[in-house]
Amino acid sequence: MAISSSPHSSSPHRAAPAPTRPSAPPVLRRLTLTELRLFARERVGLFWGIGFPIVLLIIFGSIPGFRDPVNKAVPGVSVLDAYVPVLIAFVLAMLALNVLPATLAGYREKGVLRRLALTPVGPRRVLAAQLILCTGMSVITLVLILAVARIAYHVPLPRQAAGFALAAALAILALLSIGLLYAAVAATGKAANALGAITFFPLMFFAGLWLPIADMPAVLRHISHATPLGAAVQALQDSWLGQWPHPIQLLTLAAYAVAFAVAAARLFRWE
Repeated sequence: MAISSSPHSSSPHRAAPAPTRPSAPPVLRRLTLTELRLFARERVGLFWGIGFPIVLLIIFGSIPGFRDPVNKAVPGVSVLDAYVPVLIAFVLAMLALNVLPATLAGYREKGVLRRLALTPVGPRRVLAAQLILCTGMSVITLVLILAVARIAYHVPLPRQAAGFALAAALAILALLSIGLLYAAVAATGKAANALGAITFFPLMFFAGLWLPIADMPAVLRHISHATPLGAAVQALQDSWLGQWPHPIQLLTLAAYAVAFAVAAARLFRWE
């Protein structure tokens, strides 16, 4: 008589359970903490990300004429007051275009990413760890700039705090997304530095570092408003003076953030 097997009967050849992959949050947390320790150990990123902007602020604040109110259209606003949003944009661009791409491209050049490709980390977590790290550095530097400018040089804080926070957050995401794309495709650290430098200086020009946006010809002003740094500076300055940032500026920054982040995730290369 044939004996029917029960679904609950044991079998010596039962397949072993598949190994479970670690969940995303713990992996991302460990990867981010590791990147933070490496970033702090190098100290070069700390200088360019935090020290250098504060030094620039001290230099600008030490020029007597920069602290005198000279803007007739907005009484009480000094040159230093108008340049603090530009300095914030400068810091964000420095971290996004000069620090972030070179770090990740350096990992690719040294073969670190090739080893990570054999783990369940995945490209999105690698990019997310860099994004979290640089976002934290950007926020810390921004707060320090506001604190030093307020305490040492009596620069007023943004009058539209909510609008300023929203504009700063979108500016951080937009610029870091551009840096992530460069980091995702650059083969070497030198190539990443070249891409960052080629982008950094034109963006800073359209952000008003050398020529204020209001003094630019009409064509250059339109180009400035379409660039991520130009839109960021306009949004930061408007909220600084008490106005809510224009929706077009916010949408421009959001579009850059989404488009470049998606491109970085799709074009990421391990080698």
